[in-house]
Amino acid sequence: MPSLWIANARVIDPAARRDEVGDVFIKNGRFVASLSAAERKAAKKIDGAGLVACPGLVDIHVHFREPGQTHKETIATGSRAAAAGGFTTVVCMPNTSPPADNAGTIQFINDAIRRDAVVRVLPTGCITVGMKGQALAPIGSLKRAGVAAITDDGDCVQSNELMRRACEYARMFDLPIMDHCQDHSMTQGAVMNEGAMSTRLGLRGWPHAAEDLIVSRNVILSTYTGAHIHLQHISSRLSVEIIRRAKSRGVKITAEATPHHLALTDAALGTYDTNFKMNPPLREEEDRQALIAGLREGVLDCIGTDHAPHTDYEKDKEFDFAPNGIIGLETALAVSLGVLVRENKFKLAHLVDLMTRRPAEILGLPAGTLAVGAEADVCLFDPKETWAYDAKAGFSKSSNSPWHGRTLTGRVKKTIVGGRVVFDGRKIV
Repeated sequence: MPSLWIANARVIDPAARRDEVGDVFIKNGRFVASLSAAERKAAKKIDGAGLVACPGLVDIHVHFREPGQTHKETIATGSRAAAAGGFTTVVCMPNTSPPADNAGTIQFINDAIRRDAVVRVLPTGCITVGMKGQALAPIGSLKRAGVAAITDDGDCVQSNELMRRACEYARMFDLPIMDHCQDHSMTQGAVMNEGAMSTRLGLRGWPHAAEDLIVSRNVILSTYTGAHIHLQHISSRLSVEIIRRAKSRGVKITAEATPHHLALTDAALGTYDTNFKMNPPLREEEDRQALIAGLREGVLDCIGTDHAPHTDYEKDKEFDFAPNGIIGLETALAVSLGVLVRENKFKLAHLVDLMTRRPAEILGLPAGTLAVGAEADVCLFDPKETWAYDAKAGFSKSSNSPWHGRTLTGRVKKTIVGGRVVFDGRKIV
């Protein structure tokens, strides 16, 4: 493996509080402090002038659909979309077919990862058997099989007692619980945020309270059991306030926001475009602003894409019947740059932190750093380059994106995993 020398880039490493123009050196797949004169002559030199070099992006919330739904996405296509988006580590959810609720299915996924993935992909296991919310999955076996966390994402455990027991086992096995916060009794038949827009469009509304109640439940259970609960894709302003209060008391709660909830509101649904239909739904402007404030203040800990591929023929239905979800790996960085850095004046280093060090720390992953000796995962991007996003020409197997046809600013130029360039700005290497 040739050594790499990224020269004259703006190097941002939040873990080391580094933000300066400089060089990054890679030897034998790991970061090194420098290269000798002879090694520099032999190294592959990458001109980083005008570019940002940061740790490879980390996404702890993606859906790769393998096994069982490979017409939507596979480990191979999903990991390529991740590489094109600058992500070098992703954590995939267990709502596959069959659900990843046992060690055998986790082994199948890990085999596919070893065979097909071009970035680091980590599986999660289910909280309950079959994701049915009726009996706990074998959490100890899932831990031994190598899951990064347990979650019923795509669903939510409705039984408070069962969730309590899951928390106790998760703490016993030192596993984070990731929870999709949704009270099903309040969302039957709901397809978008409950409010003036849902009334105007004649669509069944989905109240904030369905999320807020489960967020509150999880805060109580984390306090009661000591388990670490990570709250997925927060969308409600009241949920942000509940999390703020819980953190002020030292509760072991972490939370994420998605690029689409940061950038869009339910006003986008005016044309009944199902590429704006998701779970949780797009909320109102006050909620969007609360999410941005939550990220600014550290109430919300990281950005996760909730990359959720669906085929064109699944999405091309009446709004009530189309599935929830959008793809987001290839656009996450550009969308987040636009909303947080350009519109809301976040420091670029803060955004990098939200997409590297912080998500890695939530699950205890060895990622999100440029530290000497660490695995050499790098995202090299141009924060100012504009480009037209064509979802149908992307690396994902699906194209259900609300950003299709839009001009975005901020583009990944190279993605490096373990010292190897896997994406060169145009193609997977």
